[in-house]
Amino acid sequence: MANYLNYTDLELAALLKDGDQRAYAEIFERYNRLLIKHTFQLLQNRDLAADIVQEVFLILWKKRDTITLHTSLSSYLYRAVRNKVFDTLSHQQVVSKYVESISHFMDEGRCITDDLVREKELIAIIEKEIKSLPPRMQEIFRLSRESELSYKEIGDQLNISDKTAKLQLHNALKILKVKIGGLLHFFL
Repeated sequence: MANYLNYTDLELAALLKDGDQRAYAEIFERYNRLLIKHTFQLLQNRDLAADIVQEVFLILWKKRDTITLHTSLSSYLYRAVRNKVFDTLSHQQVVSKYVESISHFMDEGRCITDDLVREKELIAIIEKEIKSLPPRMQEIFRLSRESELSYKEIGDQLNISDKTAKLQLHNALKILKVKIGGLLHFFL
């Protein structure tokens, strides 16, 4: 009987592709805690981190025969977790300080290709989350952040009180903070 502890990740991946459950169990043992720890650092929520990692392992098993590793097994798993984190965060909320941090990040003038790619990914995620806001809240958010209008100007333009504009913007920022909160640590 083979000792799976001595197999390399590459050997385990090949066995996994053939449906070897013991190889899958060994991969799980090697990476489960590390991936949960990594995910927890991103999300600051242990239960959510464990759920995400569990889902990644379930997908790994379900798609074992079609998965092609272009990098190492660990890289594949970390990338899968990262993508799951993105999916999870797209169902939560963000704060304006993160949008401002992106602006600051862009203003630093860092022109390294990786930074530009990360920046585009994060901007796309932020834009997606802004678009998921209720239409009126989204409009108020854009008028405040993109058109740089005051609460009074927004209220006059939309025929609402400046207090309503302020409350809607506050709520939008709370929603966006939750949705993109952990991303900056990951991207920056």
